[in-house]
Amino acid sequence: MSRLPHVDSGPYAPPAPARELTAVSADGARLHVEIHGPEGAPAVVLAHGWTCSTAFWAAQLRDLAADHRVIAYDQRGHGRSPASPACSSDALADDLEAVLEATLAPGEQAVVAGHSMGGMTVMAASGRAAFRAHAAAVLLCSTGSSQLVAASTVVPLRPGRIRTWLTRRILGSRAPLGPVTPLARRILKYGTMGPGSAPHMIEACARIVHACPRKVRHSWSQVLDLLDLDHGVRELGVPTAVLVGTADRLTPPVQARALAAALPHCTGLVELPGIGHMTPVEAPDLVSDTIRELVRVHVEVRAHNEAHTHVEGHAHVEGHAHVEGHAHVEAHAHVESHAHIRVATEESA
Repeated sequence: MSRLPHVDSGPYAPPAPARELTAVSADGARLHVEIHGPEGAPAVVLAHGWTCSTAFWAAQLRDLAADHRVIAYDQRGHGRSPASPACSSDALADDLEAVLEATLAPGEQAVVAGHSMGGMTVMAASGRAAFRAHAAAVLLCSTGSSQLVAASTVVPLRPGRIRTWLTRRILGSRAPLGPVTPLARRILKYGTMGPGSAPHMIEACARIVHACPRKVRHSWSQVLDLLDLDHGVRELGVPTAVLVGTADRLTPPVQARALAAALPHCTGLVELPGIGHMTPVEAPDLVSDTIRELVRVHVEVRAHNEAHTHVEGHAHVEGHAHVEGHAHVEAHAHVESHAHIRVATEESA
C-alpha cells in the first residue's frame, strides 16, 4: 500500500523544477506552476487532466526540458493548487489564461498540450485573448468536447440510457479511493489504461489519481458530465494535433475523430493501437516527439521566418535611404554644377 502522491524513482518520478511560482486566476484562485528547462528556450505549456497533477507529465518534463522551457501547472483543487468553490469550464479557461500571462512574455508563443480535462481546458480557452496571443499550436491528448459520459465505454454495455446512468454513477462517485492496493491497481488499469500497460506505468498513475481529494474528484466529475465545448473546438484556429489510444475507455476514439473533423486546422489524428486513456504515461516518447515537432514547425520556424522578414525589411529601409541619399547628392551636384555654368556664362558675357 502507498499514500505517496507520486512515485519517487524511475522514469515517472517528477523531476525538480528550475523554479516555481503562483499564478492568480480571475476569481483569485491560486495555481501552483512549475517551470522546467532553460530560460529563453522555446516554450511548452502542459495542462493535465481530471484527478491528476503536474507529476502526470513527468516523462515529458524530463525529456523536453533539455531544450525547451516547459511550464506545467496544477489545475485548481489538484496537486498543490488549493481547491476552489468555482468548478466550471470558464474557470478552467481563466486558469490557463492566468498561467500564460504569468509565465510568457508579451508576444511570446508556446505549444499548449492538454490531456483529458487539460484538453478541455484548451477548448474552453480557445476564444480568450491571452490564449490567442500566446498559443502557436496545440496538442489534444485523449480528450473530447461533449457527451463524455454517454460516449464512455467504461461500462461494458451497449450505448444507451442504462450504460450512461451506470457510467455517471461510477465516475461521479463520492467514495474515497483509499491507498493504492493490488485491487486498486487492477481497477485503475481497466478503466484508464491499455491492456499492455507495464506495472510501473500503472503504479505511477495510481499514485497520482489516488492523491486527488475525494471532494475535488466529485466536483469536477459533475462539470465533465454536463460539458459541451463543441463551440470551443470550432474556435480553436491554431494548428492542432489530436492523439488517442484505441483502448481508451474514458474518451474513446470516436471523440478524437469528432474533434479532428470539427477543428479548423487539424494537423493530424493519430490513433495508438492498444493504448488507453493515459497517453503521456503509456506512450511518453510519442507524446514528447509530437510536442517537439509542433514546436519546431510552429514556434521555431515561425520565429526564424519573422526574424528573417524583419532583417529583410530593415535592409530594404536602409537601402531605400541609401538610394534617396544618393539621389540627393546627385541632385545637389547637378544644381551646383548648373549654377556654376550659369555664373561662368554671365561673367563671360
